[in-house]
Amino acid sequence: MGIYLNPSADGFASIMKTGDYVDKTGLITYMNAVLNSSRNMLCSSRPRRFGKSYAAQMLSAFYSKGADAGELFAHLRVANPPEETKEKEWYNKYRNNCDVLFWDMAWFISNAQNIEDTILNLQRDIGKELREAFPDCVTEEVVSLPEILLTISVKTGHKFLIIIDEWDALFREAPENTELQKTYIQLLRALFKGIQVSRFLCGAYMTGILPIKKYGTQSALTDFTEFTMLEPGPLAPYVGFTEDEVKKLCTGHHMDYEEMRRWYDGYYFDEIGHVYNPNSVIKAVFCGKYSNYWTQTETYESLRIYIDLNFDGLKECLVDMLGGKRCRVDIGSFQNDMTSMKSRDDVLTLLVHLGYLGYDADNKEVYIPNEEIREEFIRAIKNGRRQELVKAIQLSDRLLKATINLHY
Repeated sequence: MGIYLNPSADGFASIMKTGDYVDKTGLITYMNAVLNSSRNMLCSSRPRRFGKSYAAQMLSAFYSKGADAGELFAHLRVANPPEETKEKEWYNKYRNNCDVLFWDMAWFISNAQNIEDTILNLQRDIGKELREAFPDCVTEEVVSLPEILLTISVKTGHKFLIIIDEWDALFREAPENTELQKTYIQLLRALFKGIQVSRFLCGAYMTGILPIKKYGTQSALTDFTEFTMLEPGPLAPYVGFTEDEVKKLCTGHHMDYEEMRRWYDGYYFDEIGHVYNPNSVIKAVFCGKYSNYWTQTETYESLRIYIDLNFDGLKECLVDMLGGKRCRVDIGSFQNDMTSMKSRDDVLTLLVHLGYLGYDADNKEVYIPNEEIREEFIRAIKNGRRQELVKAIQLSDRLLKATINLHY
């Protein structure tokens, strides 16, 4: 049991103790199916407080040799498939039987004296732990993490499952430091791309807010299968809470489902239908009150920055959406970072990834998903530099009230 190599199940155990855990272990079943295959690298991006770290801790608890998680999973879906199928065989084969490397990029950034040292510290600290666990395999002279893993695998036959939480933290915390970003991408390419990788890697799972950085039209890590707020694919059920899951929580806690829906529904995936912000739903259940819990995870300052960008058509689009309309968007030019935005469409696409907008894939339209997010937009606009936008919103509200009054 280590810090990064084969950690314990303590993180997931603490999640389970809350008593309101919504079973998302179907993600483990999906991961089991792709381990040791050509589709064994997944990147799942979604907004803050949409369960990214919970998913990473769940996977680590299930696979890590340093954990004993049988009791934690015994009553959950992954351990109880509807019938004796391959799923049960995978459960018995992989549970606490993989060499897991699990790290949080935000942790390394927070603990570095200078953010430029982040990659160096990461390889040093994880490399040290690997040398201690496999003392006869790697000398002190080998400092490259991919080379350490390859050497261990060649000598022992061990393969590793790498789980990275907040993979994109460097792109968010050092958005202008392109040299550091390139160094980081080079490390990830060495870990996840090339003919040698299959010798030491049985699988990879990364979480983040942003999809994998693009250079031009191509992903920096082309071997990953990506699941995003734009295209969640088969991981759609594990992004947020589904309608049935929220109804069950409301029934169990005697809360009004329709009010819950008004506040926190609005995201929608073709694969599963309505999707709710899980953090806000759980906070509402815990507090017994419907309110804006988004402000506890994001500040309107971050939203205001993008609203204040003076791209043609952005003002009109925001006014329309605050009035309940939708805006058409082209998501293709977005480079999956926070600094390369060149158009209204890039800003709107980023806001989908940040959770401020919902996305209708069929009609290629964006919209404000619910009351909670609408409040954030209004707060950001009123405190922004775009006074003409404030006046437009006030006029829109007056027209809306006048229209309503005509019907009564």
